[in-house]
Amino acid sequence: MSLEYLLTSLVVVASPGTGVLYTLASGLAHGRRASTLAAFGCTLGIVPHMLAATTGLASLLHASATAFHWLKLLGVVYLLHLAWSVLRENGIPPATANLAPLPAKRLIGNGVLINLLNPKLTLFFFAFLPQFVDTGRPPLAQMLELSLAFMLLTFTVFMVYGVSAAAARQRVLARPRALAWLRRAFAASFLALAVRLAMTER
Repeated sequence: MSLEYLLTSLVVVASPGTGVLYTLASGLAHGRRASTLAAFGCTLGIVPHMLAATTGLASLLHASATAFHWLKLLGVVYLLHLAWSVLRENGIPPATANLAPLPAKRLIGNGVLINLLNPKLTLFFFAFLPQFVDTGRPPLAQMLELSLAFMLLTFTVFMVYGVSAAAARQRVLARPRALAWLRRAFAASFLALAVRLAMTER
């Protein structure tokens, strides 16, 4: 595995997107445990795209305008749902409150859906991974190796984002006005990502 691949993957993973935004929001609202589970969910959401790329299903998505359109539409609807959910979450209590932790299934499930419903991720794997495959070695094993490295980088980087957000949580929650603006900013970001996805072409 080349250093070029790892550096390129790191740039891609660290770029702000829906997964980063979800992990940050989870860390700020619910702490380190929530951000860790959110990062894990986003990483799991990569698996279907990885399998699609390694088995050739990505070529079907690339060729079929209908399949791409419906997957994109589902992604847009889910991002709009996240934006509305963040705006509606007016009941985040003060930092001193004794909160019951959110269910792990919910935190992980949201993370999985965020990446699962992003058709561009499958096409990214389809176009990106083959560039780093050595023709002198079995391609399937290399694709899996590259994909697993990408997933490990994703989880590590998202954890850094999430833990950093969780570390600032007490200060943010102690300022209700700042928290309200932050909630609106997250909702607007999810809305902007939904619009960008809606305008995406194959």
